[in-house]
Amino acid sequence: MWLGRKYAEAFNVKDAEYLSIVEDLLILEGVKQMDKHIQHSDITTLEHTLCVSFIAFCVCKKLGLDYRAAARAGLLHDLVYYDWHEADPAHKYHGYRHPLFAVQNARALTELSEKDVDIIIRHMWPLTPMPPRYKEAWVVNFVDKYCATKETLRKYKKNPVNYRNE
Repeated sequence: MWLGRKYAEAFNVKDAEYLSIVEDLLILEGVKQMDKHIQHSDITTLEHTLCVSFIAFCVCKKLGLDYRAAARAGLLHDLVYYDWHEADPAHKYHGYRHPLFAVQNARALTELSEKDVDIIIRHMWPLTPMPPRYKEAWVVNFVDKYCATKETLRKYKKNPVNYRNE
């Protein structure tokens, strides 16, 4: 079994079709670096993006949309190499600025389509001014809000279980 698949399975993502779509991204050091930073509560950025990516893949597949683009761009939508919780002036306005950083970082790792860019750059709408142009971008946008809410609220659970163990 190749390293990327083992890595995804460690996060409880085992769907073979999904993994075949994102496996080339999961083995990249730039993507693995997302596991070094917390996104929400005790969930790393990689765990968060895997959640968004996989759910968006499932929703888009069910709706007959481009589930490949949703899965790949969903995995890359928060590809930044810093912990936005740290008190650093460079992290100011993270919510507004990180989609552009994520697109730049993703372009350095892989080729992006116009749809991929739209999904990544507009995933923070309505915080960012331009709404998504593609249906898949809307799906990722809503799934991102769902996952972020679930991850943030988990700190209020009595015995929260990390994604790795759910």
